[in-house]
Amino acid sequence: MSSSVDSVDSPYALRREFSLWSAFAFAFAFISPIVALYGIFGLALTAAGPSFWWGFLLVFGGQLLVAFVFATLVSRWPLEGSIYQWSRRLMGTGYGWFAGWFYMWTLVIAMATVALGAAGFIANIAGVEAPSGGLRAGIALVILLGGTVINLIGRGALKVFMTASIVAEVLGSIGLGTWLLLFHRNNSLSVLFDGGGAGADTWSYLSGPFLIAVAFIGFSFVGFESAGAIAEEVHEPRRDLPKAVLFSLTFIAIVVAYSSLAIILAIPDMAAVTAGSVADPVYDTLTAALGAGIAKPVEVLFVVGFLASFLALQTAASRVIWAYARDGALPASGVLARLGGASRMPVTAIGVTTVVGGALFALSIVAGDIYSLMVNFTTGGFYLAFLFPLIGFLVVQLRRTWTAPSFSLGRLALPVGAVAVVWAVLQMLNISWPRAVYEQRYLDWSVWIGVAVLALLGAVIFTAVRSRIVAVSVIEEAEAADEAADETRRYT
Repeated sequence: MSSSVDSVDSPYALRREFSLWSAFAFAFAFISPIVALYGIFGLALTAAGPSFWWGFLLVFGGQLLVAFVFATLVSRWPLEGSIYQWSRRLMGTGYGWFAGWFYMWTLVIAMATVALGAAGFIANIAGVEAPSGGLRAGIALVILLGGTVINLIGRGALKVFMTASIVAEVLGSIGLGTWLLLFHRNNSLSVLFDGGGAGADTWSYLSGPFLIAVAFIGFSFVGFESAGAIAEEVHEPRRDLPKAVLFSLTFIAIVVAYSSLAIILAIPDMAAVTAGSVADPVYDTLTAALGAGIAKPVEVLFVVGFLASFLALQTAASRVIWAYARDGALPASGVLARLGGASRMPVTAIGVTTVVGGALFALSIVAGDIYSLMVNFTTGGFYLAFLFPLIGFLVVQLRRTWTAPSFSLGRLALPVGAVAVVWAVLQMLNISWPRAVYEQRYLDWSVWIGVAVLALLGAVIFTAVRSRIVAVSVIEEAEAADEAADETRRYT
C-alpha cells in the first residue's frame, strides 16, 4: 500500500476541483437551514415554549468555539477524512481510528434518516398523506440511488446541485421569514421570554425544558466540519478551508435563527402549539399566513433542502471511508481506495454508502423502532466524534507540542480549546441523557446503545487491520507532493 501513495500520479490521488465557494456550499448543504429548522422547531417549541429561541444563541456560541478549533486543525492537516485525520495526528493511530469510526457511522446513519425524511415530503406532494413504512423506504431508496448517480458523475454535478440548493434555501428561508415578519406577525417579541409559564421557577425551567430544547437545537449546528472531509479536492485548502468552516456555521446560524424568529412571531395559536396540539407548527403557521396554496411549493422547498443535505452526507461519508481505505485501515482497503473515471472519484466507497443505506432502509421496515433509534443517535454521534479532536487539541496545547499553521488562534488556542471541550462534553451528556420520553424505555438510551454497538464492532475490525495501517508519514509525503503539483498546475 505504501508504494501506491508515493506519487500524485498514483490511483490514490484525488483531483482538486473544488473552490472556497464549493467547500462552503458543501458544508452549508450538509445541515441545511430548512432541514435543521424543520427537524427541531416543533420539538423544541413544545419542550420549552417560544423562549427556546435563545437556545440558538447558546448553541451557536459553543459551536463557534468548536469551529475555531476545527479551522485550526484543517489548516494544519487539510486531508480527506477531517475528524479521522486530525485525531490520528493529534493522539495516535488507534485514537484517530475510533474517532473516524464513530464519525463515519454517524454520517451514514444521518444520510439514511435524511433520505427517509425527504421521502415523507415527496409522498405528501404526490398526494399520500400518511405513507407506509414500506413506501417511505422505497422512495428513500430512489433518493439514495439518485444521489449515488450524482456523486459518481463527478464534482461538477455536485457543485451545480449544491449551489442550486443554497439559492433555493436562502431565498425560501429568508424570503418567507421576511414576509412573515412584515405582514403576518401575531405575537410580540415578549413571547421570547415565555417558557415555563406563569409562576415557573427560572432555574427549574433552565435546567429542565430549556436543556431539552438545547439538545434538539444541537442538531442545527453540525456539519461545518464537513468542509474538511473534502480537503484534498479543494484548491489551496490551508487558506480556504478555515474560512469555509467558520462561514458555513455562521451563515447557517443566521438563517436558522432568523427563520425561527419569524415563525414564532407568526404562530396564530401559541397556546395550542406549546401544548403539543399542533403536529407540525411550521407547516400550520405557513398555511395560516399564506393560504393552503402555499403547501406544495413549501414542501418542494423542503425536499430540495433534504436532498442537498442527503447528497452532502453521502459525499462526506464516502470520503471518510476512502481516507480509511487509503491508509489500509479497513478490510478490503485495496478495493475501497481505488478511484474511478476521469474525475477520479472514490467509486467503491460511494457504493458502500449505497449498500449500507439500503440495508438501513430495509431495517426500518422490519423494525420501526430502529428508525427512532437512528434518529436519536445521530445528534449524539456528531458531538461524540467532535470530542476526539477537541480533546486531542487540548492535550497537545497542554503538552506545548503544537505547531501553529497559517490559521492560528495564537495565545487563545489553550483557553478556546479548553472551553470547547467543556461545551462539547456538556452538550453530549445533555443530548444522550436517558430522559423518559418514549414508551419503549430502551429508545431513551439510543445514543448509548449506538455507541456500545459501534465500539464493540469497531474493536473487532481495528484489531484485524491495525498491523496493516499505513504510517502517517507516507500519507503526508504524498499529500505534500499533491499540493505542490496542484500549485504548479494552477500557475503554469
